[in-house]
Amino acid sequence: MKAVQYREIGKAPEVVTVPDPEAGPGQVVLEVAAAGVCHSDIAVMEWPAEVYGYGFPLTLGHEGVGKVAALGQGVTGLKVGEMVAVYGPQGCGSCAKCAEGKENYCLRAAELGINPPGLGAPGAMAEYMLIDNARHLVPLGDLDPISAAPLTDAGLTPYHAIKKSLPKLVPGSTAVVIGTGGLGHMAIQILRATTAARVIALDVSKEKLELAAAVGAHETVLSDANATKAVRELTGGLGAEVVLDFVGVGPTVATAAGVVAVEGDLTVVGIGGGTVPVGFGTIPFDVSVSTPYWGSRGELIEVLDLARSGALTVHTETFGIDEAPLAYERLHAGQVRGRAVVLPRG
Repeated sequence: MKAVQYREIGKAPEVVTVPDPEAGPGQVVLEVAAAGVCHSDIAVMEWPAEVYGYGFPLTLGHEGVGKVAALGQGVTGLKVGEMVAVYGPQGCGSCAKCAEGKENYCLRAAELGINPPGLGAPGAMAEYMLIDNARHLVPLGDLDPISAAPLTDAGLTPYHAIKKSLPKLVPGSTAVVIGTGGLGHMAIQILRATTAARVIALDVSKEKLELAAAVGAHETVLSDANATKAVRELTGGLGAEVVLDFVGVGPTVATAAGVVAVEGDLTVVGIGGGTVPVGFGTIPFDVSVSTPYWGSRGELIEVLDLARSGALTVHTETFGIDEAPLAYERLHAGQVRGRAVVLPRG
């Protein structure tokens, strides 16, 4: 089968031919229908050798949906031909967090060497994908696979981040979304569908701000040196009750800290390496700063249901598997509007 692999430090991903996977006891083989292309993949491929620890070759793709192609011995609850979405942040299944369905916060994953597909384990950017346990699959139903693949991260991650702040997103409140690409354009729609908050979107790209407005942002602000002042003016000097930074670099976290309101939530989702100084007098009083990771299996089901209701529209640009390296190039250059999706059989 064809697969998109990262094979050497500092090198671009390659399309290669590898053996088809086989389902062992308790495992499932998927025929992959669609795989999302994420900035996290680029971050991994930019790590120096002393930081990178996943081994080679690494089949990319941590957003995947597909059709059940084969069931290993002992697998129940699934049937061949069923369409499913892959729950990516896989854990041990037995610790306290996993028992709550929060495998994204598994307490033993590092100890046991458990990594998500595409982020250590073989990922979805291949014609077939091996799933270690059926509990990591969620029925897709009648959702379009191309639109559904990004929901497993670009939908789930902002949904999880927003859900914890719902008590503050009351009528009259403001939510700021920094970065309106793959995750950000989903966050705007989730905010509009689940809260009464006014949504202000920030981005360095005017084209992405146009997308933000199209999917429901009430206001858009160019993310530059004047952004903090602009948001403060839009909020009458009070700032925003919830600020979600989907970029996470130094300038954006500084903006986030500059626009958050007293008793607000400042949530850094992006993995750009920026940090928020926290101490008395450095940020407004009683601000909560968090760095959430992905989401629970139950939340993925909720996201798929939200999409099924028509509340979420994933803007995608599709690529065949041989074009996957180009998809990463375009994403890195900021040229993808919404989410890039690779079709292994397209």
